[in-house]
Amino acid sequence: MTDNVPATAPPRRGLPHIPEDSLLASVLLSFLATAGLFYVNIMAALVDGLIGGAGLTSKQAGLVVSANVYGAAVGALVAVFIIRRLPWRPTALSVLCGLIVVDLISTLIKAPELLIGLRFFHGLMGGLLVGVAFAVIARTKTPDRTFGMLLVVQFGLGGLGLMFLPRLVPVFGHGVLFLALAAFSAVTLAMTPFLGVYAPRPAPSPLAARAVTRWVPLILAFAAIFLFQAANMGLAAYIIGLGKTAGLGLGLITGTLGAANWIGALGSMLVVLIGVRFGRFWPLMAGLALTLGGTWAFHFSGLPWIFLVANIGTAVTWAFVIPYLLGMCAAFDTVGQMAALGGFFSKMGLASGPALAAFVVAGGQYDGLINLAVAGLLLSGMASIAPALALDRQRPPA
Repeated sequence: MTDNVPATAPPRRGLPHIPEDSLLASVLLSFLATAGLFYVNIMAALVDGLIGGAGLTSKQAGLVVSANVYGAAVGALVAVFIIRRLPWRPTALSVLCGLIVVDLISTLIKAPELLIGLRFFHGLMGGLLVGVAFAVIARTKTPDRTFGMLLVVQFGLGGLGLMFLPRLVPVFGHGVLFLALAAFSAVTLAMTPFLGVYAPRPAPSPLAARAVTRWVPLILAFAAIFLFQAANMGLAAYIIGLGKTAGLGLGLITGTLGAANWIGALGSMLVVLIGVRFGRFWPLMAGLALTLGGTWAFHFSGLPWIFLVANIGTAVTWAFVIPYLLGMCAAFDTVGQMAALGGFFSKMGLASGPALAAFVVAGGQYDGLINLAVAGLLLSGMASIAPALALDRQRPPA
């Protein structure tokens, strides 16, 4: 997956390009990786909007958004096998145009069966785009930091969506949700031509590659990503319903979610600042421990201040932990295939969490959903230990 030029090619002619490892390039790459999956960052607004604006049940709304992310998982898996063969830029531009068309069509549909199929197709294209973007990010000098910037963009813009979109649905209908997604893709479409070439880094010899790749830690890293994303998103998808059941008003809930996303971006900014200066093991363990505590605190959401603190705390730790988990996958190869495969497991987790939660919440079991999220986070922490230690041992002495 290259622009059909060698790594030493001169700058492209025509539009000016941004230096490949600059902070601005990280921002544009973050938009590219977010465009195919931005609905995840406003999933709570989507679920609540489909229930209130399109008349879907809680279970139907959960299945619609899960179909969207399952499609993204398939698309990310496809990206693993094509990143060596297709030029990344034309692929990304074509997919962005397709996403805009599907989002516009989605504004006209309320039937859950049709929405499930359409959003699965949307997810298929979006997952392909995210897989392509992850592979490009893996070609940067500091992928952990770029993944951190990705979370800054996602949490910052996701906060805006969570704060305002639920209030617009009663006025404009559920279509406003998909119009917001189309607008984000259009902005990204305008940005993409200014990115650099991002040719693959030179790969080691086949013998050296076999010696470096350690499959057991890598598989554990994939498992940690899947469990972490499933646990967090299963609860996050129904966080508005949880707040309502606890007796909180919609204004308080949406304001809390918006503020939590903005403040949560501090977690990813911290990753951008420190990178792997302290390795990966200790930052991961600290972040996961705080996530466990914040998630358990949702049992006491009837107290507004606890609901606020729990949302802010888990947003910060979510934005802090996931760049390290994704960065671990990127550290295992030079082309970007493992980063794209890590994106596949991330999306499988993001889809599976709400899908399982849809059946748990159907019985009004918000406490059970919280306990399930805590268990998933605990297992994620256990799975992340070996790959984090393995990569830390490979780091040169300070």
